[in-house]
Amino acid sequence: MGRIAALFPGQGSQFVGMGQDVAGRWPAAYDVFERADSALGFGLARLCWEGPEDELRLTANTQPALLAMSIAIWRVLEAGGVRAEAVAGHSLGEYSAIVAAGGLSLEEALGLVRLRGELMQEAVPVGEGAMAAVIGLDDTAVGEACSGVERSGGGIVVPVNFNAPGQVVIAGAAGAVEAASSRCRQLGAKRVIALAVSAPFHSPLMRPAREGLTPALERASFSELEAPLYRNVDARPVRHPGDVREGLVRQVDAPVLWTQTVRTMIADGFDTFIEVGAGTVLSGLVRRVDRSVTCLPAGKVDQIEKVLERIG
Repeated sequence: MGRIAALFPGQGSQFVGMGQDVAGRWPAAYDVFERADSALGFGLARLCWEGPEDELRLTANTQPALLAMSIAIWRVLEAGGVRAEAVAGHSLGEYSAIVAAGGLSLEEALGLVRLRGELMQEAVPVGEGAMAAVIGLDDTAVGEACSGVERSGGGIVVPVNFNAPGQVVIAGAAGAVEAASSRCRQLGAKRVIALAVSAPFHSPLMRPAREGLTPALERASFSELEAPLYRNVDARPVRHPGDVREGLVRQVDAPVLWTQTVRTMIADGFDTFIEVGAGTVLSGLVRRVDRSVTCLPAGKVDQIEKVLERIG
């Protein structure tokens, strides 16, 4: 086993019941959920464990819920001796990565992502924005489909998540996303899947959210990271608080360069990736980038126990 990196999932990985088994098994995880409830002033733990699903899926709830879930698991792994030489997070997951690397307190991060979710939801009225996953088409062709729609006056639509080779998410005005989706099919996409989201995340339409979040990020107390963070916006490893903060500001309305991030980490010698949090989305994306590396999901009790046995 070579170098170990910890990866933290973003929005879309949530599910009702997440973290309940982990909190019941390890006091360190239960403590994180208790602290989250106290910091936010409402029952986040109960929402994670019991739902209702439609309330958990609200962006302002989903973001702190996923952060609490990831950090609860990370505290268990840490207590068991697991260490990561680098961290990265997909979109919202970048906040979890920063907390795990000692760059931000849990409580401050929870407040930031709660605000981030509220601002993202407010930036574009429900129904006016959209996102779609394009499967089986290369990055250049997806970009051409989007720019063609924009040039024809069809509205704003851009690639926003470069998740893996042959998997790109586009976002923008609802009509523009529909037009770009049609163009992608014409260019040979295997599938184009409309995503059940409430806003066009990481698109230029999120500029108001970026402007609203920037003052809060500037006030936040960031510390030097204990392990480098590979940023979403440029896949560059950073530790300095100023670089971490700048990446979070830019990230709101800029694409998530996940494929490039994973490739850069692999080039830097990382060959074992622990997915810390709900679901196994990131493990699947990493394998699509390079099947030779090891991916270890850690979202449920049995998975965490396997990671502890293997690495801790």
